[in-house]
Amino acid sequence: MADLFDNPMGLMGFEFVEFASPMQGVLEPVFERMGFTLVARHRSKDVVLYRQGEINFIVNREPKSVAGYFAAEHGPSACGMAFRVKDAHLAYNRALELGAQPIDIPTGPMELRLPAIKGIGGAPLYLIDRFEDGKSIYDIDFVFLEGVDRHPPGHGLKLIDHLTHNVYRGRMAFWGGFYEKLFNFREIRYFDIQGEYTGLTSRAMTAPDGKIRIPLNEESRQGGGQIEEFLLKFNGEGIQHIALICDDLPATVDKLALAGVPLMTAPSDSYYEMIDGRLPGHGQQVAELQTRGILLDGSTEGTTQGERPRLLLQIFSQPQLGPVFFEFIQRKGDEGFGEGNFKALFESLERDQIERGALTVEA
Repeated sequence: MADLFDNPMGLMGFEFVEFASPMQGVLEPVFERMGFTLVARHRSKDVVLYRQGEINFIVNREPKSVAGYFAAEHGPSACGMAFRVKDAHLAYNRALELGAQPIDIPTGPMELRLPAIKGIGGAPLYLIDRFEDGKSIYDIDFVFLEGVDRHPPGHGLKLIDHLTHNVYRGRMAFWGGFYEKLFNFREIRYFDIQGEYTGLTSRAMTAPDGKIRIPLNEESRQGGGQIEEFLLKFNGEGIQHIALICDDLPATVDKLALAGVPLMTAPSDSYYEMIDGRLPGHGQQVAELQTRGILLDGSTEGTTQGERPRLLLQIFSQPQLGPVFFEFIQRKGDEGFGEGNFKALFESLERDQIERGALTVEA
């Protein structure tokens, strides 16, 4: 096995997430409320590009396409994703040599053929080496709208931080092995989370470039929880949520709320009352976090020696595309996934399940 820090595929972060829906007009309003702007249209296909900062969301409305068939099976969803690589040809051939299954994406005349392999739930995983402004795949295959900022600031969201996969029980090892073998990912965290009624296990996988993070989630033994509900509603394994990073989460949350993005309800008052004890010297305005429902995690060890606390601020949307939702985060030196918040978050999601009738609790 290659050195854990080796980057044999030349990974350089996420390039885009591709979305599709069996019905028109479902995806676009969701993205616009989240602060994304339509910036370009494909030259020959019914495909458009939404952007905010350096985040690329491709909406594929082409009827007889891989994305179209995926949406017919799974509903409105993230139907593909792309990794940036140094050399797409070399990365693609190496993936095939290691057992990846190729996916042929039909192209028209004078269009780029984007190499893709079969990823989670059969969705394409593209390998992209043209991403610099002026030379990118968008400059070649799309036409940018006149008078529109090519990198609109929107609500302040800047990059794709991570996205999660929900998998069938017993399949977490398979998908962990997929990313380890092909891309030399490594497991940096393992969680066994128990809520009041249900639970899940999670393996947080990170690529050697440190920019691509994919937690894998699996339902715990008792069943009936959030992962099982997702698999039933989604009709299979897939991308459960996409995390987007910003520099000022309270300001971004205010803009999201004003635009009508439904956010998860805040945890109990006791959660915020315990923050000072859990993270002494964190330096955050707890009242400002509580009024917005923002969660706080990280570590304040070493602050008495003058070190800065390492913090993560996070909040989640309610489901936006079927069972798919979004996470909004701000990192202040912490590179985790909010482990200290998992129980509070999990119980918040349980409450949502109970309110919707998706989880029945005996009195």
